[in-house]
Amino acid sequence: MKFTDLFIRRPVLAMVVSLVIVIGGLQALRSLNVRQYPRSENSVVTVTTVYVGANAELVRGFITTPLERAIAAADGIDYIQSQSAQGLSTINVRLKLNYDPIKALSEISSKVDQVRGDLPPEAEVPTINVETADSQFASAYLSFTSDALAQNEITDYLVRIVQPRLSAIEGVQRADILGARTFAMRIWLKPERMAAFNISPVQIRQALAANNFLAAVGQTKGSLVQVNLTANTDLRSVAEFKRLVVREQDGAIVRLEDIGDIVLGAEDYDTEVRFSGQTAVFMGIWPLPNANSVDVINRVRTEMESIERGLPSGMQARIAYDATNYITNAIQEVVKTLSETLLIVIVIIFLFLGSIRSAFIPVVAIPLSLIGAAFLMQVFGFTINLLTLLAVVLSVGLVVDDAIVVVENVQRHLSEGESPFDAALLGARELVGPIIAMTITLAAVYAPIGLQGGLTGSLFREFAFTLAGAVTISGIVALTLSPMMASKLLKPGIEERGFAGKIAHGFKRFRDFYGRMLEVTLASRPAVYLVWVVVSLLAVPMFIMSPKELAPTEDQGVIFGILDASANATLDQTSIYAAEVNKAFQSVPESDFTFQVTRPSSGFSGVVVKPWNARERNIFQILPEVQQKLQAIPGVRIFPVLPPALPGGGQFPVEFILASTAEEDQILEFAKQIQLKAMQSGLFAFPPLIDVKIDQPQSEILIDRNKVADLGLNLEQVGADIGSMVGGNFVNRFDIAGRSYKVIPQIQRLDRLNPDQLKNIYVTGPNNQLVPLSTIAEIRNSTVPRSLNRFQQLNAVAISGVAVRPLDEALRFLEDEASQILPKGYVLDYTGESRQLRVEGNQFLPTFALAIILIFLVLAAQFNSFRDPFVILAGSVPLAMFGALVFTFLKMPDPNVPFWTRGWTTTMNIYSQVGLVTLVGLVSKNGILIVEFANVLQEQGIAKLDAVRKAALTRLRPIIMTTAATIAGHFPLTLVTGAGAEARNSIGLVLVGGMAIGTLFTLFVIPSIYMLVARDHTRQREQRAEKPDAKTVMQIGDFSATIEN
Repeated sequence: MKFTDLFIRRPVLAMVVSLVIVIGGLQALRSLNVRQYPRSENSVVTVTTVYVGANAELVRGFITTPLERAIAAADGIDYIQSQSAQGLSTINVRLKLNYDPIKALSEISSKVDQVRGDLPPEAEVPTINVETADSQFASAYLSFTSDALAQNEITDYLVRIVQPRLSAIEGVQRADILGARTFAMRIWLKPERMAAFNISPVQIRQALAANNFLAAVGQTKGSLVQVNLTANTDLRSVAEFKRLVVREQDGAIVRLEDIGDIVLGAEDYDTEVRFSGQTAVFMGIWPLPNANSVDVINRVRTEMESIERGLPSGMQARIAYDATNYITNAIQEVVKTLSETLLIVIVIIFLFLGSIRSAFIPVVAIPLSLIGAAFLMQVFGFTINLLTLLAVVLSVGLVVDDAIVVVENVQRHLSEGESPFDAALLGARELVGPIIAMTITLAAVYAPIGLQGGLTGSLFREFAFTLAGAVTISGIVALTLSPMMASKLLKPGIEERGFAGKIAHGFKRFRDFYGRMLEVTLASRPAVYLVWVVVSLLAVPMFIMSPKELAPTEDQGVIFGILDASANATLDQTSIYAAEVNKAFQSVPESDFTFQVTRPSSGFSGVVVKPWNARERNIFQILPEVQQKLQAIPGVRIFPVLPPALPGGGQFPVEFILASTAEEDQILEFAKQIQLKAMQSGLFAFPPLIDVKIDQPQSEILIDRNKVADLGLNLEQVGADIGSMVGGNFVNRFDIAGRSYKVIPQIQRLDRLNPDQLKNIYVTGPNNQLVPLSTIAEIRNSTVPRSLNRFQQLNAVAISGVAVRPLDEALRFLEDEASQILPKGYVLDYTGESRQLRVEGNQFLPTFALAIILIFLVLAAQFNSFRDPFVILAGSVPLAMFGALVFTFLKMPDPNVPFWTRGWTTTMNIYSQVGLVTLVGLVSKNGILIVEFANVLQEQGIAKLDAVRKAALTRLRPIIMTTAATIAGHFPLTLVTGAGAEARNSIGLVLVGGMAIGTLFTLFVIPSIYMLVARDHTRQREQRAEKPDAKTVMQIGDFSATIEN
């Protein structure tokens, strides 16, 4: 008794199996997590060290270099990038994919602690953060504005009330305040008053340190009573600071208010934040690397509703930008596509089978398989994300195939006069082998994708195993439930009446036409072989010449602007131009709101456009208009960019690094030559940026050491005086309502408008008398780099830009130019999306080869032959590849060039590559049906040619039906628009094109290749008939022995 007989004879058992699948799947759907991409650890550890007043050279030599050297010894590091700028060292440590970020954080922290003693004592303690590297931008930006409160008051409210509440939300790593004006006691010193009272800058710092002192006094302890003690040795208000005695001499007291203005100001005046043109304070919400950002931002929204109710009057709060809107919309789009796909597949099945009874059997298999796949997703620990949902959409066209084949085969037996029960028994028995082969084949295709390493493996593992799971469940349903339903629902003569009869008649005519065409091809097999070889070979140059990129850029509903101003610009100057940028953003009809973070020589802004269904144009049509308007703004350069298509991208798609031990100016010269070539090539949307700019004006105070020695001074005193006046470093902290804030003495801005004014400040001279700085020093002006950048502990220059043609082409151009321009000893490297493409882009061919080898081996085991798998794969895979590659080969690389193929072509990216691998499994199913049946017919004594002809004609209907269901199931993917549409278009075009053209070729090529390669079973059967088997020989021997006795 065959396996399937059990379920036909015991229908309740078949229903129980299906109900168990349904129950498992339904409970899984309630507990599955929702996120944008599959869970992956893609993290960066940032080490930031503040050294107020120090120039970039000093920061690099004494902070960045020792820290880098120590950090490099930690495990799990992909690369280290650092930037040394005025007063700040930033080291970004990019971790290897899926390396434990907490382990890396603790290890890097211990490495930093080892060299803490080697850092300058004036430098602040390095702060270490770990964050997700999925994007350079926060998952959400919250905007707080007020008509009544100043920015430092808004900031203090956020620090005290809002930040603690948001930071405590589950899954939030940190809630950063951008454009924060944190309270600080600012002591604005007046040099002329200090000179009049003969008070040096260092004396002021000493007075503040000595008279703003935190005293821990302790407690009294009597025999029965103890009392806690405190002392008012610290200062707590502006009035107390004003009355602070700096010096007492001959009965005259000099107070702090006599030599400067004391105000409760802000730590930093170098950042301006605006929301739709209105001054604001922003908060950026960064989820933990392994947290579900959709859930986290939903929790933030709920908390914000509660926070808004308690805001001070006149203060407004809103979510300025929410990256999870795109995820939610994209998921809704996929669900919409899924419903369309279901409807189309059901209609196609009905049109092919002609009766509701027949169509009901495969239709039931769809929800069963999808719900079963949800249970497997839960078992494997997967999440509901854009890729697993894409797998579910794709599987709709695949899971019906097995059930369609069962129904068609049972109907064939019914038409031959069998009863429904016997037809179901016979039909199911014949298909156990093919269905298991088809299911294992498809599952085997996805194994190499799922087991692939790197970002592609991390992203597509869940996709691959979800699809494989859905197909496996569909195989189980086709062998258990479908035969049982066929035995109950199908009736003899169903194809002879009504609509079903018309379809059967129409299909019979089509089969006769196919039979005639098949006769022609089988009669002229050499011509078929020639076409097969030519078409197969054509696929190779088509693949090589297809435009390549990592992933298609998506319409995420936002355009970011990276602002670059002159190095000597102040915030006042840059904010004038930033206001023009805001006007340009708001002038776009689709604009919803804008946000801006502006600093003196750089900035970051964005325009969030209206939702996808509320606008006519997509983001790619809006971008050129924005670009044109931004280019017309003088005084600043602003570069519009779209968010990266995949997690882990940088600010720009092209991020190309030149690294060497040579000095920055030498590397920069070569970088400028490459930049010039890139500008002339026309491959870039704007001239590529170079991150190192030697345009920072620097005035060096040249101290005459001989004069200093003659005056009995030392350089430490002079340096300390200058630093105290100009540096802006804090002395200590004071308390307001239970929170500590910095005390910062600094020369007022009026007296440091330009470097020449510094000559008028006074420093400590002989006998503690003050002398003007101009008596012992002069000022020399020079130009230095804004920042000193390093990559993997080498001096580095990065070239960044946006390619108008596929990313691979732009990178190849830069690599070729660099190889001609750079001398030996230079290292080329990449970050962001460019690094992903160079690391991931070469993995397709090994994965594709492994998929074909795996399928070949699975089929060889199934057919017990190496010839049959060759017939199946050689007759279908190259031809399907040709069909699919038509849609990538005809893609015009430059999107700005109008071309007739624009609407229906795609690039070669990770989605289309996964589509190609999937295609291998899909088209080989057709070959399995023909070859397996031809072998069975040969075993029954039919000649090889007649067997393959009959097999092709008999299996024509299930092949056409399954192909039509697959194409119809995937066709909506080629038409989708909105959030996440580009990736779905890409995989849809490859599958639809490959299946349509591949199946057309397969129906004619496989029978011819079968004749060329497959074994002739009739000859084997004749040989077996001529040679008696061992059992017969033994029986004859026994009989002879009996006669002799």
